[in-house]
Amino acid sequence: MLAEWTELVCRELGVDPARIDRDELLDLTKEVAHGVTRPAAPLTAYLLGLAQGAGSAPQDAVERLTALARDWATAAREEGEE
Repeated sequence: MLAEWTELVCRELGVDPARIDRDELLDLTKEVAHGVTRPAAPLTAYLLGLAQGAGSAPQDAVERLTALARDWATAAREEGEE
């Protein structure tokens, strides 16, 4: 089902499906949803898409955002312990 949906959306938006690493993007949104807040996940994916479309996203953007989300969760826990 997810593969079909991805293919349909790509076709509708004129995006080459080969340019999308669906699993990597889903892992990113999972980290953001659990590490930051659930509504931040789709917002982050959208902002990443805007940056990539504009050509301003760094090559390792997904990895950097994933690390930010993980660090956010750690920082929040440490702040709560103080």
